[in-house]
Amino acid sequence: CERIFYVPPSMCREIFEFSKVSDIKFICHSAKSARDCVRKPKCFSSLVSTFSCFLHVFYILLCNKILEPRTVYLYLPEIHTKLHHYHHSPEIMSKRQQPMWSVPDSTAPQLKLYNSLTRQKEVFVPQNGKEIYWYSCGPTVYDASHMGHARSYITFDILRRILSDYFNYNITYAMNITDIDDKIIRRARQNYLFEKYVKDHSQQISKVLDDSNEVMKVFDSKLIATTDPDKLTMMNTILANVEEAKKDISGLPKDEIKDTSHPSLQKLLTAIKDPLSDWLDSLHGSTITDNSIFATLPKHWESEFHKDMNDLNVLPPNVLTRVSEYIPEIIAYIEKIIHNGLAYESKGSVYFNVNAFDSQPNHFYAKLVPEAYGDTKTLQEGEGDLSSQESSEKLSPNDFALWKASKAGEPWWSSPWGQGRPGWHIECSVMASAVLGPNLDIHTGGVDLKFPHHDNELAQAEAYFNNDGWVRYFLHSGHLTIAGCKMSKSLKNFITIQEALSKHSARQLRLAFLLHSWNQTLDYGDNTMEMAVTYEKLLSEFFLNVKDAIRSLKYPATNVSSFDKWTAEDITLSTRFIQTKASVHTALCDNMDTRGALDAIRDCISQVNIYLRGTPNQLLLRDIAAYVTKILSVFGCIGDVKSIGFPLSGSGTESTNLEELVLPYLTILAEFRDNIRTEARLIKSGEILSQCDRLRDEVLPNVGVRLEDKEGKPSAVKLVDKETLLREKEAKRLAEAEKVAEKERKRAELAAAQEAKEAQKKISPLDMFKMETDKYSQFDETGCPTHDPEGKELSKGLVKKLKKLQLTQEKKYNEYLESIKS
Repeated sequence: CERIFYVPPSMCREIFEFSKVSDIKFICHSAKSARDCVRKPKCFSSLVSTFSCFLHVFYILLCNKILEPRTVYLYLPEIHTKLHHYHHSPEIMSKRQQPMWSVPDSTAPQLKLYNSLTRQKEVFVPQNGKEIYWYSCGPTVYDASHMGHARSYITFDILRRILSDYFNYNITYAMNITDIDDKIIRRARQNYLFEKYVKDHSQQISKVLDDSNEVMKVFDSKLIATTDPDKLTMMNTILANVEEAKKDISGLPKDEIKDTSHPSLQKLLTAIKDPLSDWLDSLHGSTITDNSIFATLPKHWESEFHKDMNDLNVLPPNVLTRVSEYIPEIIAYIEKIIHNGLAYESKGSVYFNVNAFDSQPNHFYAKLVPEAYGDTKTLQEGEGDLSSQESSEKLSPNDFALWKASKAGEPWWSSPWGQGRPGWHIECSVMASAVLGPNLDIHTGGVDLKFPHHDNELAQAEAYFNNDGWVRYFLHSGHLTIAGCKMSKSLKNFITIQEALSKHSARQLRLAFLLHSWNQTLDYGDNTMEMAVTYEKLLSEFFLNVKDAIRSLKYPATNVSSFDKWTAEDITLSTRFIQTKASVHTALCDNMDTRGALDAIRDCISQVNIYLRGTPNQLLLRDIAAYVTKILSVFGCIGDVKSIGFPLSGSGTESTNLEELVLPYLTILAEFRDNIRTEARLIKSGEILSQCDRLRDEVLPNVGVRLEDKEGKPSAVKLVDKETLLREKEAKRLAEAEKVAEKERKRAELAAAQEAKEAQKKISPLDMFKMETDKYSQFDETGCPTHDPEGKELSKGLVKKLKKLQLTQEKKYNEYLESIKS
C-alpha cells in the first residue's frame, strides 16, 4: 500500500534530510491543511506534528513491512514551493542519488526434461552448477548393431550435444560395453561348435542330413510349445527356409553332393544354423574350456559397434568401461552390499535381498516401474538364459543375482564365493559409481531396460552408498518399430545399421529421429524416411539459394556499401527471425523438443524463400543461414571439426574452405557459358546449345557442381555433394524413363483396345454369346442365351437386354462384311 503523511511546515527540512539517507521514495504534493489529504483506496493517512512522531510512525510501518511498495506521499502546506526551491538548490543537487532500479521480471523458459523417475517433465538442475555426470547403458556385444541401437545412441547423442553445445553444460559422459553376459557366452559357444561341426563333417553328408532331421524334431517340439505370436512368426520362417532347402537337396542325384561346400547343402546349413547351433550347444556346450572363445566374439562386435557409431556421427564417450576390466571393483562392491545387510551368498552365487532393501525407510525398490514389483517372469528374463532356475537358492523369487556361480562351459573368475562371473545388473552400478561417484545427474538407456535392469541398478547403488538418490534424472529413449512391428535380435527381424546406411545417409537417419519426440515410439519405415529426406532437401536448397543470392549481390560483406538501410521487407524478416530463435529456444527447453525446433526453422526458411524474390540484405541472410547451420551442428547433422589447435591461416580464422576456393572460378565458367548460350541463340546453333546443356547436365554434376539456368539472370552455381547430385541425376533419368514407359503403355493400351474393337466386329451375332460358357448354358436359334450355367431360365428383362446387344453387334458385323467386300 501507499502511505500518506500530512507534514506541518516545521518538519519539512528534517524530513527532506531524512529522505536523502533512506531508500524510501518520497512524493510531494501541495495541501493547505490536513483535510486536503484525501484517503485513497488501500492507503493509510497519518497526521504527524513532530519529526520524532513521524519517525516513530514511519519505523512501525517499516518494521511491519507495511510500506509496500516503498513509496511515501508527503502532503506539504503552502511552503511546497519553498521546499521545491530548496530541493533544487546547487548544494542539494550535488548530493542527488540515482533513482531506484528494479530487476525486470524474467519470462525466459526453463529447461525441463521428462524424468522417468517421476513420469513427468521436471526442471533440470544439475547437482554441481554447469557440470553434468552422465552414464549411459552401452551395448551387449554379441551381434551386429541394429536400428534399435541407433534409436538409443543417436537419441542420446542429440540430447548430449544440445546440453553441451546449446545450453553450455560441461558433460562427463560415461558408457559401458557389456562383454560378459549370458547371450555372449551362449553365442560364442554356438558359433564355435557350429564351425567345428561343419569342418569335422565336411565329407559326411549323410551324417549332416540325418542330424538335420533330428534337429528339426527338437525344433518342432519347441514350435508347438511357443505361444508368443512374434516368436511363432520367426520360427515358422526358419521352418519354411529349412523345408525349402531340404526340397532342393531331395531333387538332386544321390551322389551329386560331395561335401559341405555344395550350394544346396550350404543353403540348408544357413537355414538350419540357429536350430543346429542350439542342438549342438545342448549336447557339447559344457565341454568348452577355452576362455579365449568368450573374449574373441565381444572384441569383434565391439569394434563393429564403434565403426557403426562413427558412421552415424555419434560422439564417442568421455569414458568407456568394459565389464571384463572391472571384476575386482565388482567383487568389492558386492562385498559392501553384503556388509550392509542387503545381499547374501547361496551355493556360490550372491543374491540381492529385495525385501530387506525395500523394508528400510530410506529405500524404495522399483522406482521406475513400481507396478512391476513381484513380476518374477520379467525378473527371470533379466537374469539371463544360463542363470540357475533353482528357486531354492533364493530367499525370495524377487531376489536377483549379483554374482553367478559358473557352470561347466562358462567363463569364470575367482571370488570369495568361488569361481563365477558378475550378474548383468551389477555391472552398470559398479562401473558408473567407479567413474562418476555416488550421484549421477543423468542416466540414459532404452525404455525396454526400465525393469528389471535399471530398477535393479538403482537398488544396488543405493544399497552400496546407503542413499536414496543415486540418479537424479532417468531418461529413456522410445521404442523403435518397423512398419508397426517390434524389432529385436531374438526375433531376427532387425535391420542392421550398415543395412540402413546403405539406403540412407547418416544425416537422413538423424533427421528422422530429430523429427520425432526422443522419448516416444518411432516407426522406422518409408514414410518416416521420406519425411527426413524431404526436410534434408529443404535445408540443402535453402543453403544453396542463400549462397547464390549472396554471391550475386553487388558488394562483398566486408565492403562498407554492403550496410544498406533496411527496407520494410528486411525488418519483417528480421522480426520473423527473432521469433524463430525464440521458438527454437522454447522448444529445446521443453524436453528438448527437436521436432518443434525444426518446425520453427522450416517456417522461417519458407519466409526466406519468399524474401529472396526481391533484393535481399546479404548480412541478414548470412545471420539466418549461420543460425540454422549452428542449430544443425548442435543436432549433429553437420560433421564436427576434429582438428586440434589454431587453424592454418595466420589470421586466426578458419582456413579457406573448398567452396570459397573454387566458386570464383566456377562463377567465371558460368558467366562464360551464359555468354556462349546468348550468342548461340542469336546464330541459332542447336549444337552449341546442346553442348552447353551437356556441361550442365552431365559434366559438372560428376564433380559436385549444380548449374541452374535462370531466365534473364546469371546462372546459379551451387556446390553439392557429388553423390547427392548423382542420385538426383539418376532420379531424373528414372522419372524420364517412367514417363516414356507410361506413354508407351498408354499407346499400347490404345492399340490393344482398337485391335479388340476391330476383332469384336468380326464375331457373328449368332456366336457372340456362345463363347461365354461361364455365364450361359443354353441358347435360342439366334444365338441369344436363354439359361444360366446352372440351367435356370434367364429373366425376360435380361433376355431383352441381350437381344439389344445382339442387334448392335449385327450392325458392326455387317459393316465388317461390307469392308472386306470392297
